[in-house]
Amino acid sequence: MIAGVEMPLLECAVHWAVPADEPHMRDLLDAGERERYERFMRAEDKARFVTGRFLARTVLAEATGLAPRDIHFTTDCPHCGATHGKPRLPGSDLDFSLSHSGDRVVLVLSDGPEVGVDVEQESDRDVDRLGEMVLSAPERNVLSALPTDQRKRAFHVYWCRKEALLKATGHGLAAPMTAIHVSGPDEPAEVLSWNDAKAVSPVRLADLTPGPGYAASLAALTDRPLKITETPIG
Repeated sequence: MIAGVEMPLLECAVHWAVPADEPHMRDLLDAGERERYERFMRAEDKARFVTGRFLARTVLAEATGLAPRDIHFTTDCPHCGATHGKPRLPGSDLDFSLSHSGDRVVLVLSDGPEVGVDVEQESDRDVDRLGEMVLSAPERNVLSALPTDQRKRAFHVYWCRKEALLKATGHGLAAPMTAIHVSGPDEPAEVLSWNDAKAVSPVRLADLTPGPGYAASLAALTDRPLKITETPIG
């Protein structure tokens, strides 16, 4: 950055929704998505999936001027070419990411840099055991020093920040989370170090406001400051 020159902000639009499964939402699914929808056994999983796709199509339709029915996605992995990557809008500079958990569905949209988002409903999972697979050594030390009633929230904050980052890079679970060291759960979100061959830079992180009982974060592969706009949950 040149001294005295302000870097332009990267605008990230965050859209929240509550899972639903309505006929007009299912009508927008393409053939492959409908097959995937039918494979879900639980009604709540069907609702989260169809809501995510409906949210993506309606938000992208507004951003591009296309009709929601004319929005089609590719899911090619940027690293191996298989069709297990995050949904993308071909031929567009827009990038977006989806996540859902419990009764939250979230989408983040940016114009340019790749983004990732993650939301997690806090649960009574064994954070000590999972911490061995998710947290760096300094993060585990921070977690173990917290009072018991604060550890569940802290673990999920760490988890969401890292998951959002790996969704932005497209690595997913192929990159070890323990190699990523992020700031403390009550500090502004940032990557402090990333000691792995898959590491990327620059990166911006930000925590979102999903409501009580949830943690959520977004990541953007940029050095530009983020300007985040969140729509209400509903």
